[in-house]
Formats: sequence, C-alpha cells, structure tokens
Amino acid sequence: MPERTGPRLLLARAYYHSAQLRRAEDELRIVVERDPVEQYARLMLGRTLERQGRQDEADAQLRIASALAGDFADR
Repeated sequence: MPERTGPRLLLARAYYHSAQLRRAEDELRIVVERDPVEQYARLMLGRTLERQGRQDEADAQLRIASALAGDFADR
C-alpha cells in the first residue's frame, strides 16, 4: 500500500469510480487519520459515504470539507 497521500488518494478515487466503496472508504480514512485537514480526502469520503446510503456520516465529512475549503455556508 502506498504511504504517501497522493497515491493513496488516487487509489481511493479508482475504488470509488469502480464502485468498490468499502475499499475507497478504507483508503480515505487512512488519509484523514494521517492528515485531518486534507480537504479533498474529506470531500471524497463524504461522497463515498453518500453512495453507501450513510447520509449522516457523509454530511459530517462534507461540512468539514466545506470549512477546509473556506466555504462556511450551512449545509
């Protein structure tokens, strides 16, 4: 498994687009654990959770991603 953020995000994105959502989630959680302010990982994690029907968890990640991007509008 890649240890750097970039390759891990690419792997997560590939899993996401091939509907391997659990694998995508696992990779994204590793990135977020290592770098809690990684905005794109938070956004992807939120979208991945949405696709799994886990809206409450998704909303929390998407709010964090928005805040990290400087968008403080209510979700």
